[in-house]
Amino acid sequence: MAQEISTRDAYGQALVELGKSNPDIVVLDADLAKSTQTQHFSKAFPERFFDCGIAEQNMISIAAGLASSGKIPFASTFAVFLPGRCFDQVRMSIAQPGLNVKMVTTHSGISVGEDGISHQAIEDMALACALPGVTVVVPADAVETVKALKAAAETFGPFYIRLGRPKVPVIYTEDYKFEIGRASCLREGKNATIMAIGTMVKAALDAAAVLQKEGLECRVLNMSSMQPIDQAAILKAADETRAIVTVEEHLANGGLGSIVARVVTANQPVPMEFVSMKGYAMSGKPAELMERYGLTSEAIAEAVRTVLKRKG
Repeated sequence: MAQEISTRDAYGQALVELGKSNPDIVVLDADLAKSTQTQHFSKAFPERFFDCGIAEQNMISIAAGLASSGKIPFASTFAVFLPGRCFDQVRMSIAQPGLNVKMVTTHSGISVGEDGISHQAIEDMALACALPGVTVVVPADAVETVKALKAAAETFGPFYIRLGRPKVPVIYTEDYKFEIGRASCLREGKNATIMAIGTMVKAALDAAAVLQKEGLECRVLNMSSMQPIDQAAILKAADETRAIVTVEEHLANGGLGSIVARVVTANQPVPMEFVSMKGYAMSGKPAELMERYGLTSEAIAEAVRTVLKRKG
């Protein structure tokens, strides 16, 4: 059985290592350091950690000021609060001037579970991807999280990195190379392509394994770099498999499906299906919520069967 590590735990540990290698890295949090795991950085480098309290808008403005002064700020809170509660500050103070601020959120999607509808961020990627010049990344596991954070620290410009609360299976080995703007092919196939992000990547792999027993070979792409998106990988999949299913723990509008569909329809239209949230969810255990709202390997497999009927 694959080892399971939450991406937020990987974030906490990676921050400390980044802090050791670069004295310009500073960290800000909005009274959630224990949950976002920035507490590790606060203990290692207390003089470079700023708890802004329950004031996300202020946190973003402070991060912008620190970036303007030559620092590399990592600003964190729950995904439901960033960019949602402070979107105007993100737009005006970070995106428009293109400042070197790294916005890293945790507790995304409905897998926060019992925290309920008020804490389930399912619109955040639509907001983040609407901002020109902001790199948006949704890592699939702990290994990719560490690699993406290192890339963010070394790349000038604003980033939005979306992490989760629960432990998730480790998919990659330590030799994995994350690249901004590049998809990662986890499985080859000729019948259809499943494109997934974050928590849904492992479910996509499981769905492909089920479909293989039915004689269907599905390509699985981890589209962790949401913005910029890997257009070449999308068009290659459209050309070679002629059927695409996108999978995300996010609303259908404005997320991965919307971005992929825009690329496909403008260049090489093929049948598509979308596994995503269709509306707000209730409170419950993470696994129960994923089942109720169709974010499972079984739902992905069924979407592939549907798109193949349309493919003909």
